[in-house]
Amino acid sequence: MAEADPHLESNFTELVGSLAVAGRQAQRALARLSDVDRAQALLEAAKELRAQSETILAANAVDLANGKERGLSGAMLDRLLLDGERLEGVAVAIEAVAGLHDPVGDVIDTVEQPNGLVMSRVRIPIGLIGIIYESRPNVTADAAALCVRAGNAVLLRGGSEAVYSNRAIHAALVAGLSRAGVPAEVVQLMPTQDREAVGAMLSAAGLIDMIIPRGGRSLVERVQNDARVPVLAHLDGLCHTYIHSGADPKKAREIALNAKMRRTGICGAMETLLIDAGFGSSPDVVTALAQAGCELRGDGRARALDARIQPASAEDWTTEYLDTILSVAIVDGIDEAISHIERNGSHHTDAIVTEDEDAAARFLAEVDSAIVMHNASTQFADGGEFGLGAEIGIATGRLHARGPVALEGLTTYKWQVRGTGQIRP
Repeated sequence: MAEADPHLESNFTELVGSLAVAGRQAQRALARLSDVDRAQALLEAAKELRAQSETILAANAVDLANGKERGLSGAMLDRLLLDGERLEGVAVAIEAVAGLHDPVGDVIDTVEQPNGLVMSRVRIPIGLIGIIYESRPNVTADAAALCVRAGNAVLLRGGSEAVYSNRAIHAALVAGLSRAGVPAEVVQLMPTQDREAVGAMLSAAGLIDMIIPRGGRSLVERVQNDARVPVLAHLDGLCHTYIHSGADPKKAREIALNAKMRRTGICGAMETLLIDAGFGSSPDVVTALAQAGCELRGDGRARALDARIQPASAEDWTTEYLDTILSVAIVDGIDEAISHIERNGSHHTDAIVTEDEDAAARFLAEVDSAIVMHNASTQFADGGEFGLGAEIGIATGRLHARGPVALEGLTTYKWQVRGTGQIRP
């Protein structure tokens, strides 16, 4: 498979500018299409993804081989892997997005002023969205589908580890969308992996309307530090599960196992387990995790529960392992649990396991994370599980959108004012 044309990398500002202008023009054409037309275009994209499955999987095999040669971890390779089942899941997710309610044109609220002016807030597309992501090639399809459904154009810049997979998926998507009358420039993939191209995207104020980073802390921090474009950020998934003294032992064991071991390489995987000193079945939970193949690192009191628990360092409490490694701490009550989460967490997803409704209500109210859960696995931190279809990511900030970002999070609004000839005195 051929690499990107070297001359494209000579002037990244010019490259990004030309892509952005084309994307903005295509977005205006997309905005003129009906909701039904955009939905049908996504169905065609899903159909083409299936039709080109052999090509896509062959491209993914190249990325996997390169990743193994580069020494990527098992968790990273799992995030990169596509097989027939996962690719079918990507196609199904696109179809699910096509079936979702289109938020564009929704009236958020309307008020009539005493002077007779009727003022409404109406949802509109954001415009051209730049998405910078790592590892997971399914993001190429998820991001494209969500942006198109909400009337946006998108400029994608995937990670070098998934370059061939991303190109193959992008080609299939564009073929399907174009067949349905959507301009090819609505979904563009950056034709170079040079890091300077990322810098050019971050500097494209006035051309790119919003940047969404999906990846590790270093990527997100670079985007937040360097961007001259508004950023919708997703920080580390430092997810906690707190087993309260009033937890049901069976629920606690099963939730902890699922939260950590179902898939360790996703952002909703539990990275720290907090066990209340008053919970009587702590050894059972720890034993179940160890027997499942999880490496445990704990504080002094946690280590007393099981000889297999290794000493935790200060860095362990703020590490997103994305692997079969878990930090374990014993806490004295809900106050200490909430303080630990606030001090070490990333405001992503945190859960309490308890039958005490008062404790649950307090945890849900006081833990300042995008998603807080009661008696459920943190692995439910996923747009599909929230009924949103595919997701762009889990936003951990406090502005614009928070939690799983799907269609509504990819819109803004404008005021429409209707009068009958009023003039201001």
